[in-house]
Amino acid sequence: MKAQAGPAEIARVCERIEALGFKPHIIPGEQRTAIGITGNSGPIDSAEFDHLPGVAEAIRVSKPYKLVSRETKPENTVVMVNGVAVGGEEIVLCGGPCSVESREQILESAHAVKHAGGELLRGGAYKPRTSPYTFQGLAEEGLRYLAEARAETGLGIVTEAIDTETFDMVESYADCVQIGARNMQNFSLLRRAGRSRKPVLLKRGIASTLEEFLMAAEYILSEGNYNVILCERGVRTFADHTRNTLDLSVVPAVQALSHLPIIVDPSHGTGKRDKVIPMALASIAAGASGVMVEVHPAPERALSDGFQSLDPAEFREMAAECRAISELLAARRKIPAGVR
Repeated sequence: MKAQAGPAEIARVCERIEALGFKPHIIPGEQRTAIGITGNSGPIDSAEFDHLPGVAEAIRVSKPYKLVSRETKPENTVVMVNGVAVGGEEIVLCGGPCSVESREQILESAHAVKHAGGELLRGGAYKPRTSPYTFQGLAEEGLRYLAEARAETGLGIVTEAIDTETFDMVESYADCVQIGARNMQNFSLLRRAGRSRKPVLLKRGIASTLEEFLMAAEYILSEGNYNVILCERGVRTFADHTRNTLDLSVVPAVQALSHLPIIVDPSHGTGKRDKVIPMALASIAAGASGVMVEVHPAPERALSDGFQSLDPAEFREMAAECRAISELLAARRKIPAGVR
């Protein structure tokens, strides 16, 4: 739409799209509003819209992921999570334990994250585990502890929904609902997340391609939820020196194709504590909008993923170094290219 297009002109275009039997998606931008169209089985003649008041141009999107594509929205999307801008000018640090184990543990973790300058608290109340005999989470009790931690610290809560049956419960407590790597192609769960009004953090599947990753995000946007944060957390390869292979090349690749913000999880990406901080720093250098790491007051006693969790002192060190790298890069961008 033209920059000066008003609500009436936008509504008229949407009515025309619906009259053709398709679905309109209003995507606000900094300079102008875009209206994506889904439901069409083939190309639509641009003449259907060129003459409508307020229309600047009708653009055919060549990618199969229409709504997440930069062809639909050239400028970056900034997702707000409890007042924190993910994808903005400042990097975002999200930390917390793999699992909420007790009230004391999550409160101590939250204060450690807050003290280090983190903005978001992660913690699983429902845990999809490889073995059915390992700790599966505290369910709603864990969600209540997360809410208490938010009340004490002001940190936004990121926690996972593992199925459609418990999504409503998670949604009622979370500030951002996580869709884990195992569920990246759980299409009924993605559609439910798309009907939520809460931001969604979508983790890359353990063996997914870039296109599959973006198509999973497309499922969420196609249902009307445009507040999606992508998360690289490593993929399965032949390498055995780490738990997964952290694919940092996907960060600039996503940014070239999509307007959605992308953060990195070096905890699951490496699976080894001594590699988390170096790969967190590399993530920021690669241009990620932030990092999400596991932090536990006593990693050696953690009920899950203690071997890849940082203690509070290590998280403070990581946070300071990540911000130093981010500030250095920001300062360099302000220097004219010929002067560097």
